[in-house]
Amino acid sequence: MPLIECTFTTAEHRTPAMMRQLISALTDAVVQTGVAPKDSVRVILREVPAEHFAAGDVTLAERRAAAAQPAPSTGTDAEKGS
Repeated sequence: MPLIECTFTTAEHRTPAMMRQLISALTDAVVQTGVAPKDSVRVILREVPAEHFAAGDVTLAERRAAAAQPAPSTGTDAEKGS
């Protein structure tokens, strides 16, 4: 009995209909490749907040916040003496 688990960070654009389509597509892939019959396929979709998902001790929420910050200014040509 195959068990497919997918973990996502919560996203407003992701609708229940999209998640339902994903369940069907994953199930179909298992069936079409001959791994198992449809009735034996299990799919778990899990959503977690961006504050609860981290890599390298930095949460996804922290990465997004840092990416949204403007790049530090390096000064104008006049300030550099050019």
